[in-house]
Order: sequence, then structure tokens, then C-alpha cells
Amino acid sequence: MWNFQTDPEFQAKLDWMLTFVKNECEILDLRFPGHGAPYDTTHAEARAAIKPLQDQVKAQGLWACHLDAHLGGPGYGQLKLALMNEIIGRSYWAPTVFGTAAPDTGNAEILAMFGTPEQKAKYLQPLMDGDIVSTFSMTEPQAGADPREFTCKAWREGDEWVIEGEKWFSSNSRYAAFLIVLAVTDPEAHISNRMSMFIVPRETPGLETIRNVGLMEESLDDPEEGIHGYLRYNKVRVPLDHMLGGPGEGFKVAQARLGGGRVHHAMRTVGKCQRALDMMVERAVSRRTQGKLLADHQFVQGMIADSAIELEQFRLLVIKTAWVIDNEPHGAARTLIGMCKVQMAKIYHDIIQRAIQLHGSLGVSNELPLGSWWMGLPSLALADGPTEVHKVQVAKALLKQGRPAPGLFPSEHIPSRLAGLR
Repeated sequence: MWNFQTDPEFQAKLDWMLTFVKNECEILDLRFPGHGAPYDTTHAEARAAIKPLQDQVKAQGLWACHLDAHLGGPGYGQLKLALMNEIIGRSYWAPTVFGTAAPDTGNAEILAMFGTPEQKAKYLQPLMDGDIVSTFSMTEPQAGADPREFTCKAWREGDEWVIEGEKWFSSNSRYAAFLIVLAVTDPEAHISNRMSMFIVPRETPGLETIRNVGLMEESLDDPEEGIHGYLRYNKVRVPLDHMLGGPGEGFKVAQARLGGGRVHHAMRTVGKCQRALDMMVERAVSRRTQGKLLADHQFVQGMIADSAIELEQFRLLVIKTAWVIDNEPHGAARTLIGMCKVQMAKIYHDIIQRAIQLHGSLGVSNELPLGSWWMGLPSLALADGPTEVHKVQVAKALLKQGRPAPGLFPSEHIPSRLAGLR
């Protein structure tokens, strides 16, 4: 059964969230600018400011809602999480205030699913409490996100695992208390069994930062220091009990954290694009040119209409994807998730570009958030895997269902269909 309504009790929570994010989280964006600021647990003033806000979120039962009930969370499911993330996406401080910042959400999920009781107590609990941040250390400088090309390796020596190799763009490692690293443990095995996952405390000897790298939009805030690590694991040693999952299960563990995260990213993009659309509408009814309001120019009307239509189409795609994840067997939403990933960057590009155009020179200045959002477009297109990879995945899934035409002409060939009726 399809139902486009939200139950009143949860709608009340969403209404509270929207007011709260607008009045509190968006103000934090102004008070403590910088996309990396929410991850800096040493920033005493910012941490003091967000603590009472986090307490309000917890009082509403909306803290760290990404875990299912069997993993210790509220069990909202992906559809409700999608509606929540649409609101959270309006502000870069909001994920931290709501306990849903990436990559901590994905790391928390795999710790909850695969972690031992000791790992959960030492790493998951402080992560869920918002006291620390973490890193997912997967991609490599020579391989990007292709696990077939990974060379960072791990082997057992006595009662320890030894990790050696380099990792590129390990997210938020500048501030992380621990890292979850994917390393090759059996280079001859099939891709699904050649890697294992390890927990590495940040202070472990041999874990070296070659340099910190910043995203383009982050570089506007802090050009001297990025937050994503180009790391060298120089024979880093961790105890045997710091493996996450079993030997050779690294690929399985990594896959477990990606699907829901892509839906969350997509709906946060919807939230940011909705904010840009709201800015376009406000500008159109405020600014005059050539003797009339911008709103009276058909070109402007077209820009606003195109943005609203495209955003609604994308929103419905993401919500359907979330519904399928909640209601269909595992893996049923894979193609839809790929569609969301592909369309996310395109929608973001088109709507933010129109919003900038409508604001003129102000739109490209540092006095509106639009310029920073625009700078975030390339990283959005690469997050969770390049867009092109997902296009190929979607096409292959559809082509696998295709069947050749039964004869010389296509199955929709009119003369052939008419001949079959005689």
C-alpha cells in the first residue's frame, strides 16, 4: 500500500526539528563557521554551545536515530530517517547536534553490527554519546575507492595484527579518536574475502599523517589545514581483538555501512536545495530590474519552476528508495540507491547554480552560503563512489532484465504486431 502521509505524531517531531534547525543549528553555522568545525572536539566554546542543544535533541528522542532497534537505536527505519535528514541537511552543524555526523553514523552502525561487547563499550558508546569523532580509512592514493587495487596490508604476528600501507583522504582523521581501516589480509582471495577491517586508536605508534587534506569548500574556511588525512600505517600494531568482524570479512563489513548512508546524503541534499529554492523565491519577490520585480520575469519564473519540479521528483525518488529498504528484502533497493547517488549531484548542481545566478554578484560572494555550497559540488559527486560507477551499475541492472527481440524487428514493430493479429 502506498501512502504519502506522515503520521501526526512523527510529523510533530519533524515540525519541531525544522524550527530547531532554523533557529539554532543555522545560527551555529554563523557563530562557528567552517565545515570542519563540528568535528573539532577540542573547540571548547563550540562544544559548550552545542551541549545544551544536544540535550534538547535527546529530550525529544531524536538523538542518534540512525541505528535500528536491534542495534540499540529507536528503529525508525530509512523512511523516517530520510524525512529527518531532509531537515538536518539545511545546516552543517545540525548532524553534530543530532548525533548523526558522517562518517560516525556508518562507523557506529558497523560497530553495532559486528563489534564485540568490549569494542562497543570502548568505541561505540563514546561515539554514540557525541564525546568523540571517528574516521573511516578506506581509499588509497593509487586506487581511490577500488578495493581490487588496494595494497595496504595486514598480517598476524603473535598476538598482534601488523598494518602497513598508505590511505588517502581518511575522513576527519585530524580530530578522530580512532580509525576503522580496511586492509588486505589475503591478496590471493576473491575480492569479497581478501580484506579485513581493523580498529586503530589514533595514538597508536606508527600511524603517521603525511599531510591533512581539505575539501575545496573547507579550504575557504581554513586554507592552512585540512581535516582529512593522507596517512601512512608504518607497521602499526593492534591487538588481535581489534579486528572488526572476522578475517576476510572486511568487504562485507564495508558494504553494510553504505546503503543507508547514501539515502541520508541524498535527503540532506534535498534539504540544502530546498533552502536554496527558498532563497530564490525570496530574491524574486524582493529585487527589481527593468522596471518590475524579478518574479515578474518569465525567465526567472522558469528557473524557479524547474527547480521546484526537479527537486520534488528527486525527493520522491529518495523517499521511495527508503521505503523499499524498509519493506523489501535486503538488496532490493540497490538500483534505486544507485539512481539516488547519480541524480543527487545533478540536482544539486542545477538548483544551486540557478540560485547563484538569481542573486548575481552577491551569490558568488562570501556573504551568502551559496558560494560555499557550490564549491561542495565536486566532492558531493565523488562521495560514496564516483557517479559514473553508479550509472554503470544502474545500466547493468536494467540490461540484465532485457530480452532480445523475438524476430528481425523490435517487439513494438507495428506491422509485425498487426500481422500477428490476423
